[in-house]
Amino acid sequence: QVQLVESGGGLVQPGGSLRLSCRANIVSIYELGWYRRAPGKERELVATITSGGTTNYADSVKGRFTVSRDSAKNTVYLQMIGLTPEDTAVYYCFARSLVVYWGQGTQVTVSS
Repeated sequence: QVQLVESGGGLVQPGGSLRLSCRANIVSIYELGWYRRAPGKERELVATITSGGTTNYADSVKGRFTVSRDSAKNTVYLQMIGLTPEDTAVYYCFARSLVVYWGQGTQVTVSS
């Protein structure tokens, strides 16, 4: 059974940092990444990374978020710094092979 297991969400104060992790038990992954959905808003692509290491970021997170992957562990990370209340959302990782697989989501709340 395909699984993407996320971890690392939580409550953090504005200006704080968090690191999300997502481990996939899938082979031949071409792309990994993160989406998020904030209350009352559409799903938003946050960051992606290809098997070749090419990254892509939403304008809203550029310079604050860093996506990386450990191919040996089939794990993708999202390092987030300078968090603001606008970053509050459920963050979902995905893995693209022949189809796209999704994690269960992890809540990130930025609040004082």
